[in-house]
Amino acid sequence: MYQDKVIWITGASSGIGKALAHQWAEAGARLVLSARNTEALELLRSELSNADQHIVLALDLAKSDNFQELAKHVQQEMKRIDILVNNGGMSQRSEAHETPMEVDRRIMEVNYFGNIALTKAVLPYFQEQQSGHFLVISSIAGKFGFFLRSAYSASKHALHGFYESLMLEEEKNGICVTIACPGKINTNISVNALNKSGEKHGEMDHNQATGMSAEECARQLIQAVSKEKKEVLIGNKEIKAVTLKRLFPSIFWKVIRKQSAT
Repeated sequence: MYQDKVIWITGASSGIGKALAHQWAEAGARLVLSARNTEALELLRSELSNADQHIVLALDLAKSDNFQELAKHVQQEMKRIDILVNNGGMSQRSEAHETPMEVDRRIMEVNYFGNIALTKAVLPYFQEQQSGHFLVISSIAGKFGFFLRSAYSASKHALHGFYESLMLEEEKNGICVTIACPGKINTNISVNALNKSGEKHGEMDHNQATGMSAEECARQLIQAVSKEKKEVLIGNKEIKAVTLKRLFPSIFWKVIRKQSAT
């Protein structure tokens, strides 16, 4: 199904993005690997099946002014784009009252504005070819707020509003959107999360250390794309909280306040 498909992955240098790259490369896809760390991307490319079929393209989600030029470069180099995986982003570990606005703005710039800026740069190519698929990596925090996540959760909630609208608008053009909401996944997202000072949290949270592997998460993401699912929850028992909130909100609030923030 993915043989020779062109798949552009942001946040490809580690975690879920890296796992997706390995699995899609094995399936015969041609990849565009993007993140800020070019050295890590080059190392990843060298590890992948059919390494010469993939390209590395440095990208900073906080600096979206050149995204149209980058999309044009990918289109010219790879001749088409079939799937854009908006995976890059950052998390947070600080209470709202102690988080300065510059941290809120930085997280929103990367997780929301950078995300949709790249989508808007790729969208004209999807429209022209009358096909394309956006895989958006939101979070379970995009379904409800949680301790130490006010800015992060807000940025993920915003993605749902944008992409649910885009999903409806672009269906006529053969364009699909899958919004993925991972729960506790074993990646370095907590290590790289911003604290109240805008610096790295620097610690692996217990929730991430004991979470689902990035490889299993990637497998389920690819399955969701294959089935053209509009939304998918990925994780262990923590994802049941989404259903609990919808059906039994009073119980949800009693349960959620007892959960560990880290």
